[in-house]
Amino acid sequence: MIAVRSDRGSGSALVVALVAAVVVLTAAVLPLGRVLAARAQAAGAADAAALAAADAASGRHPGFPCELAAAVASANGVELDSCEVDGLIVTVATSGGILGFTVAARATAGPPDSP
Repeated sequence: MIAVRSDRGSGSALVVALVAAVVVLTAAVLPLGRVLAARAQAAGAADAAALAAADAASGRHPGFPCELAAAVASANGVELDSCEVDGLIVTVATSGGILGFTVAARATAGPPDSP
């Protein structure tokens, strides 16, 4: 005769396994989310720094373009890596670090093209 085993308690084991899988997946995905957020922060800071520097280059805002870009980048929690002024067009590069990763971004700003 074949002995029939009870499957009593198997639901608990399944729930424990599912919870463990969710915890492992979350632990793997959270650092990636933080790095992506830092990348977005660097990009936003680069955009703001380029716009501020372009305003200074056009005379709309007092100050020197690259100094203003460095101040705006610093206020946004990143470092200004480079600043190039070509007439009224300014290109900046920013970077920041998180979790051992360095994220970088570039942005260019200037007056709109004339038709």
